[in-house]
Amino acid sequence: MEQPSSPITAVTHGDPYPYYAELAARRPLYRDDTLGLWVASSAATVTAVLTSDLVLVRPAAEPVPRSLVGSPAGAIFGQLVRMTNGAAHLRLKPGVSARLALLDPTRVAEQSATHAQHLASELEPAAHPERLADFAFRLPVYVVASLLGVAEANLAETATRVRDFVGCLAPAATAEQIEQGKEAAGRLAEQFRAVLGRDQLDAVVANTVGYLSQSYEATAGLVGNTLLALARHPGTREDVRTERGLLAAVVREVGRHDAPVQNTRRFLAADAVVAGHAMNEGDAVLVVLAAANRDPAANPDPERFDPRRRERQTFTFGLGPHACPGEALATGIAVAGVECLLTAGVEPPALVPRARYRPSANTRIPLF
Repeated sequence: MEQPSSPITAVTHGDPYPYYAELAARRPLYRDDTLGLWVASSAATVTAVLTSDLVLVRPAAEPVPRSLVGSPAGAIFGQLVRMTNGAAHLRLKPGVSARLALLDPTRVAEQSATHAQHLASELEPAAHPERLADFAFRLPVYVVASLLGVAEANLAETATRVRDFVGCLAPAATAEQIEQGKEAAGRLAEQFRAVLGRDQLDAVVANTVGYLSQSYEATAGLVGNTLLALARHPGTREDVRTERGLLAAVVREVGRHDAPVQNTRRFLAADAVVAGHAMNEGDAVLVVLAAANRDPAANPDPERFDPRRRERQTFTFGLGPHACPGEALATGIAVAGVECLLTAGVEPPALVPRARYRPSANTRIPLF
């Protein structure tokens, strides 16, 4: 298998990890003139970029993608705590994180199991593996939306709206997808204004929608990549059948070993030296989280898939002020989803020949 041609094509490559290992070892931070951005790939350089006070989550001149400005999608995007910097971020982040922290883990587990069973019954993924992606995408929306107060009768429609909203945020979104996403964002805003009793599309409404949109792809990737990990590691697959509780550790190791979110981007707020390299204001940095996960400086023997790994360092959900607070929630939902699929008769080894990856510049989500 040929190596990926770039860190972007690596995301959906059959096995990008030898390429990532070479980047982290030989070019931990370099300027890619073809892509027009810097690339950080080692644990040290990824940490330096994500924790720098001089690095932004959005270009200073374009806090909201131009294609979304003036629409409900743009209004939501512009108020998401994960997409803001400075005073707005400092004001909003504690509340957003606290709301997730207040979710009762027992209730999360119960809702996850209930909705996983419902979706498995509806989609019959053991007989129709091509429906596994639908299961994986809908499950986190059903769980999170129900926890936020959405009625069961509205969950399927909510999942469709979240799909369309997330679709319009992709850099490669078509004009049609952008318009669909704008409409979906407006409907989500109306829906959660009613659920939350808010008079306008404010930061509370926007970040409530954000809980759904941000869990959508990461959780789907965790579910699919865990199924592939179980297929490729028969010993682990057998241990999961006999050792209660091991599946949670398997999902956490998948988050490191075959990350659902492979990279993210950051932007220089001013001329600065980051990880020993002089960068200019406005420069973009591709932060290759999946490569940092496989850096032996962070995780000894990084190629080994080990659910019992001690002191695991996972960069998938970020570091620093913009670290994602939803890692535990996504992991819990994925555990329930995979457990349900195994019980429903899905056989992971049969999925490997069918697996391909959904086109994306940053998320690694298998389709079957």
